Amino acid sequence: MAWILLATLGQFLNALVAFLDKYIVSDEAALPKPFVYAFYSCILTGGWAIIYFLGFIPGLSEIGFPHFENVQAPTIQVVAMSFFAAYTFFMALVSMYSALRNAEAVNVMPVIGAVSAISSFGLVYLFLDVAFSPNFMWGVVVLSLGTLLVAQTIPKMEDVIHVFHSGIFFALHFITMKGLFLETNFDDGFFWSRICFVLFALSLLLVPTYYKKIREQTGATTKKTGVLVIATKILAGVAAFMLLKATDMGDVAVVQALDGVKFVFILLITIIFASLLPDTVAVHEPKPREVMRRVLYVMVIAVGYFILFT
Repeated sequence: MAWILLATLGQFLNALVAFLDKYIVSDEAALPKPFVYAFYSCILTGGWAIIYFLGFIPGLSEIGFPHFENVQAPTIQVVAMSFFAAYTFFMALVSMYSALRNAEAVNVMPVIGAVSAISSFGLVYLFLDVAFSPNFMWGVVVLSLGTLLVAQTIPKMEDVIHVFHSGIFFALHFITMKGLFLETNFDDGFFWSRICFVLFALSLLLVPTYYKKIREQTGATTKKTGVLVIATKILAGVAAFMLLKATDMGDVAVVQALDGVKFVFILLITIIFASLLPDTVAVHEPKPREVMRRVLYVMVIAVGYFILFT
């Protein structure tokens, strides 16, 4: 199953992005407002429409690169779903960045991933008419247990609310994208969703309060931070493309469940490179007891995924 490998690679890139996002939103001298960072994330995500020009290079379209030949004039269903995908993505990012400002990525991301996975299974069952194996409910129970264990490491209720809100909206986003691909095709759906991401973000500028907030934060951002934001969003765009392609090729619920792999990558990076990471990103000297507890979380979540896939 090539799409599972594709999703795994995408989650590895997302693990790297999680640390970069944590650094950006935690540095008051960088881009401290989650709302503004989510705005630019949507704008830069829309820029991935340029990948369609690579389809003109002989051989690339045959291995999965999108091509303009497969893009059609959008129907009202495609437009509506594309805008809803942009809205859910933006809301998920605002909550995720808000949580990352106050807690470590190793604590925030696994909860978001688990909530997103559980929500995706329920939404797939309700809207995409997908039948699950008898082990489905047991897998959900074990995943929920792992989620609760991870949630205990987040000290503030406000952060718990942010991560649960983010996880639900990420699930809504990926379910909407899967429905969009079923409504048309990957090339067409991906193109119009990127266009609507930009249009949705630009529409925020029509609200005076939002416009003032975005303008003030943009003016206070240094050139160095701007370059870091662009580089981070390019990396996030590659990861998003991999995950959406895997979603199109395979099962959206399974792709979301594989988000737990990202937690493993985040945990490994935190343990191995803790001394090299900035103070705003991770604790430099994690306690052995804390490390063992997090390994236990990985094992519980891994058991849940194993049950779901059997």
